[in-house]
Amino acid sequence: MLEWCAKKIGSWIAHYLEKPLRVYQAFSTNDTATLQRFLQPGDVLLVEGNHRISIAIKYLTQSTWSHAALYIGNPQGLHTPPNSEDNSLVEALASTGVVAVPLSKYAQFNTRICRPVGLTDEDRDKLVQFALNSIGKKYDLKNIFDLVRYLFPNPPVPIYWRRCMLTMGSGDPTRAICSTLIAQAFQSIHYPILPSIEKRRPCDQEKCRHADLEILHARHYSLFTPRDFDISPYFRTIKPTIEDGFDYRKLEWADHPESDKT
Repeated sequence: MLEWCAKKIGSWIAHYLEKPLRVYQAFSTNDTATLQRFLQPGDVLLVEGNHRISIAIKYLTQSTWSHAALYIGNPQGLHTPPNSEDNSLVEALASTGVVAVPLSKYAQFNTRICRPVGLTDEDRDKLVQFALNSIGKKYDLKNIFDLVRYLFPNPPVPIYWRRCMLTMGSGDPTRAICSTLIAQAFQSIHYPILPSIEKRRPCDQEKCRHADLEILHARHYSLFTPRDFDISPYFRTIKPTIEDGFDYRKLEWADHPESDKT
């Protein structure tokens, strides 16, 4: 009975937190065609969301990015309704769980493309397949109860503890949150995001004392947030405007009469 009540309350809170805010201003958006041209399967699309839940995530992570989705391209076997845009992103939402959505959903939002470097075709296919196999999983509503506590204007949480407070849900692999789903996918192919690094001396001989051997330890996938893909040294930032041959000399600026005054 208590579990049933918790699910009902969690579901209600999830729908409340996913309601969009009235005021949202996108400073740097790319149309769907431009994004489509530069995205590759395996890319992580970070989004500055405009929902109530975005406030909590951005506050706790001290970051612009509150949501992450994995770009899968147009793989075979993914059902798309007739006469509709292909679903090329896989994401986890509080209200619906893990779903595939069209790229146009985020065409009017501030976004950032984070690209893993040097993936083999085989590993890229494994990433996509992991995302496809995750469709239908439920959102980890335990995370909702954590997030809702930090929707107050100035919650008394020291900066150092904010990531710990987000220990992102229950860690149940049959459930997912946006960034933990993607972290699981990359960990499945042993691709690093923000691992803990342990330095060890390779030997005691004089010739190798100057060098340290780095051993990587993967953090639990439940501890990852959208921000981590942005600051990770193992992901390249792709900006479509620049990749498309940006030339500032071709820009047309509005007149500013006040700048002509002497």
